[in-house]
Amino acid sequence: MHRLLRTSPLRCSAQLSYRQPLKVFPRQLYSTSNEFVKIVEVGPRDGLQNEKQVIPTPIKVQLIERLADAGLPVVEATSFVSPKWVPQMGDNREVFTTIKKKAGVFYPVLTPNLKGLEGAVAVGANEVAVFTAVTESFNRKNTNCSTEESLNRVSQVVKQALEQKLRVRGYLSCVLGCPYEGQVAPEKVGEMAQKLYEMGCYEISLGDTIGVGTPGSMATMLDQVLKTVPAEAVAVHCHDTYGQALANILKALEYGIRVVDSSVAGLGGCPFAPGAKGNVATEDVVYMLHGLGFKTNADLNKLVDIGRWISDELGRETNSRAGAALLAVRQRKLQMKESKL
Repeated sequence: MHRLLRTSPLRCSAQLSYRQPLKVFPRQLYSTSNEFVKIVEVGPRDGLQNEKQVIPTPIKVQLIERLADAGLPVVEATSFVSPKWVPQMGDNREVFTTIKKKAGVFYPVLTPNLKGLEGAVAVGANEVAVFTAVTESFNRKNTNCSTEESLNRVSQVVKQALEQKLRVRGYLSCVLGCPYEGQVAPEKVGEMAQKLYEMGCYEISLGDTIGVGTPGSMATMLDQVLKTVPAEAVAVHCHDTYGQALANILKALEYGIRVVDSSVAGLGGCPFAPGAKGNVATEDVVYMLHGLGFKTNADLNKLVDIGRWISDELGRETNSRAGAALLAVRQRKLQMKESKL
């Protein structure tokens, strides 16, 4: 789940502005000309943070290293939160300092507050992530503060992070629906995304937290966001609760979005959504993108192996349909080969 320049009360968005307002950006259609789409792998953090069983640190480290080795350019490593609230991330320092960093790969960490930022800086992180939600109810339930208080908290983290030359990514939850308030006004999403961008977040990840979005609602929401935030600074973070994640990502591609969050084997998701299937699986996203002609630099076969391995470690089946299908094809080929011997 996603959970801060000025300490004075937030009176208007101008107080948090660190960029000039942008012009309206025209909608762009996707092409199949080998254009690059950046995959942000969130499995090691968002995918594992709500697991009830304690996952050994070496498993987390191996997961991160294998994902980077599979060609993914961004692997979110851990979260610097209180172990009281997220016990699974209690080994954040050990995880981050143990992983063998691969050249050219970013390993962002989630920092919900200034204390978290201090922890991230102490271990040498060069990118952090902050978060807030569109709705008042979700912010109060998730972080025990109002939306205004959440924005002030986020702005403080962003300011200090930028002063220390760190890249800052912003997560915005509940962009297509809230578990407490239902439908969310697209205009509000656009307003909140603009605030995060003007604070200094280089990229805004728009999260369909409970997976209720459809291509139609995704389009309506992006129409608002792209009025003030450029497409190259927008990412989509889709959950597959209603089986709409890939369709929503495809719609975002039509709007010129070229950054997609995903989780290997479909790990994780929102605990507030009954029956949730979790984050969209990285294997499924890569399979679709490659089929459309996009480049990702990801090795799909390696991702399938990683998905199977981490699912086995967690004692469950993979949530990736592409992963499961490709594993079945492998097994069938092996059986056919053995039958000819």
